[in-house]
Amino acid sequence: MNQTGPIPTVSIYGIPFSKLTMKETVEVLRQAVLTKQPHQVITANPIMVMAALENPAMMKVMQSAEMIVPDGTGVVWAANYCGEPVAERVPGFELLHELLRVGENYRWGVYLLGSTPEVIQETAVRLQEQYPAIRIVGYRDGYFGSAEDDQVVASIREAAPDFLFVARGADTQEPWIHKYKDALQVPVTMGVGGSFDVISGKTKRAPKVFQKLRLEWFYRLLREPSRAGRMLALPKFAVKVMRDKENVTKVR
Repeated sequence: MNQTGPIPTVSIYGIPFSKLTMKETVEVLRQAVLTKQPHQVITANPIMVMAALENPAMMKVMQSAEMIVPDGTGVVWAANYCGEPVAERVPGFELLHELLRVGENYRWGVYLLGSTPEVIQETAVRLQEQYPAIRIVGYRDGYFGSAEDDQVVASIREAAPDFLFVARGADTQEPWIHKYKDALQVPVTMGVGGSFDVISGKTKRAPKVFQKLRLEWFYRLLREPSRAGRMLALPKFAVKVMRDKENVTKVR
């Protein structure tokens, strides 16, 4: 499919989620690289939706992104429940790999930003082994403050990647990408959360049975009970959607 024109979306509390399949999403982003059009891709879940509802600055960041994909099962459920279904869940972890698979055909360049020095280095090594035709044009850890932003942006711009994957935590990675998107001039920049931890082998992804049952969030909670506070946003989101059913998908 050659997706032209605006991406079909459903508004969930004012946040425009893409209705495209994984395959269609990859095609849109392939075109973005070919036309050198900077795209910020946000892989969003209910926790991020709830955060945006409480934080106008985060809401602005999300509403101005070129593409928001439904990473969380709860988002897919909400769209369906309100009669505006998305095609399917588009997990950020899988989207990253699909983009690299396509990028191999063009020998596209990738820059990895975030996590710890050990994790980012191991991630670069493993991705290069898995996708030998991809060019890892640079990487650096996420331990830098705002005073170093200009230097980091300059080094990324000099490396001229086609894809920039950023792992700095949802509350910082999306605003950072939004702030520097024009200066970076990277065709596809995407926040990838904990993906580098999984790729590097530091943490394990949920077993297939949890993925199939759409319970990856529950597996993460079992492994990291400290996430319980954040996870409370999931039932709150579900209750809110059921209560607001008629108004969830109204464009704000």
